[in-house]
Amino acid sequence: MITFILSTIALILGYVIYGTVTEKVFGIKPDRKTPAVAIADGVDFVEMDWKKVLLIQFLNIAGTGPIFGAIAGAMFGPAAFMWIVFGCIFAGAVHDFTVGMLSIRNDGASIAELVGKYLGKTPLYIMRVFSVVLLIFVGAVFVTTPAQVINTLVRMNNPEANVYTICLVIIIAYYILATILPIDKLIGKIYPIFGAALIIMGVGIIITMFATGKMSQVPEFAFQNLNPGRAQGTILSHVFPFLFISIACGAISGFHATQSPLMARCLKSEKEGKKVFYGAMILEGIIAMIWAAVALGYWNGVPGLADAMKKLGGAAGIVTTSSTELMGWIGGVLAVLGVVACPITSGDTAFRSARLTIADSMKYDQKPLKNRFVIAIPLFAIGIALVLFAIKSAANFNILWRYFAWTNQTLATIALWAVSAYLAKTGKFYWLTLIPATFMTVVVTSYFFTANECLGPTLTKVTGSSDVTYTVGIVIGLVLAVVLFALFVPLIGIKQKNTLKD
Repeated sequence: MITFILSTIALILGYVIYGTVTEKVFGIKPDRKTPAVAIADGVDFVEMDWKKVLLIQFLNIAGTGPIFGAIAGAMFGPAAFMWIVFGCIFAGAVHDFTVGMLSIRNDGASIAELVGKYLGKTPLYIMRVFSVVLLIFVGAVFVTTPAQVINTLVRMNNPEANVYTICLVIIIAYYILATILPIDKLIGKIYPIFGAALIIMGVGIIITMFATGKMSQVPEFAFQNLNPGRAQGTILSHVFPFLFISIACGAISGFHATQSPLMARCLKSEKEGKKVFYGAMILEGIIAMIWAAVALGYWNGVPGLADAMKKLGGAAGIVTTSSTELMGWIGGVLAVLGVVACPITSGDTAFRSARLTIADSMKYDQKPLKNRFVIAIPLFAIGIALVLFAIKSAANFNILWRYFAWTNQTLATIALWAVSAYLAKTGKFYWLTLIPATFMTVVVTSYFFTANECLGPTLTKVTGSSDVTYTVGIVIGLVLAVVLFALFVPLIGIKQKNTLKD
């Protein structure tokens, strides 16, 4: 309980202190015209009040990530709290703020175009494909997870009922509308309501946890891995890098790099950037903290959580059961609003971001409605195919989720390297993003060489042991990170210092 309280306070202080440091390093220009003012088009470039933009950004980046991811991360014990705090303050919020502000400085450019500008043409082409693939993954994942939650809630009252397919159809239909309509017509009107629902849900459930004494069951931080798989020597039971992939939203997430440019097209002034981009990430970190605490406290620690995950069918069952048992019918309603609405409001903007990323790369005007459909129709055809693959079995969905998780963190890593290049070339303190970029390079590389859905099984056939595979993966990740760091500092940090006007 003390760990949770101190961690939450740390997140708030992180916004006040390190958020201000980040803002000063970047160097905001309040008098500079933003894209929403300079190139307004009534569709994607639309001025909105910063408070509304904050709630939209919060919902865009949240989804089920800081809830489901935090529950999965809680399987490692209170180490999850530490990653949320340090990851959120020093990596995730810095990542979201700098990408959002860079987009503002570049007429609302997507992350792929920003990477291309500051890292070169080859990364540009890679990122165009990479970011669109990630966004389609997100869209597909966030179609299936809210449908699962709704179906679980319905079957709690009627075990024979099955509304899963109906929910999928309704969600996809909504996604199409949200992808093509002007941002202030649908998204701008309903997001503030759902944003408030997610915050109320989090506050309500944690107050109930304290009132019922369940918070006393939350273990305090210790340098110990509590994952039950460690006894069997399961490679996925290692804290590093698997905890850092499991908890993405709530610590650092590349998906946010695709969402910040959406809101960069709606801010009236650069001085609103910290409140919207850094602030939304801190809010998401607090939500992740709450659900990690619920997972550990309500279910009596890691062993109880592991049993509940098996019995209830995963994180969706944990969320719905915890909400309804702690808060009754109110919890059920909030579970629907907070845990169903939020992934939907990330999935819709994922497809919208994919449309804009493709349009940016093709210089294809999106003001005409027919032009939006030209891009949206193929996107949804691919997205629906992925959904059909995911719903065939839990194993298929888990594969999709894990590929999304690795792709997501890899995108964040590339975005941090791009921002580091921008800061270096403009003569600013590039260590702000270089350090988290280097750390995340170790995370995503070692995961790629050890995880079951990546090269782990292949490498184990060569090494003959999962333990050796794990060691090799970590070494490769460290070597790559050191090499990139050693090349970046002299070639970009020193040689290209002050070569770019801001």
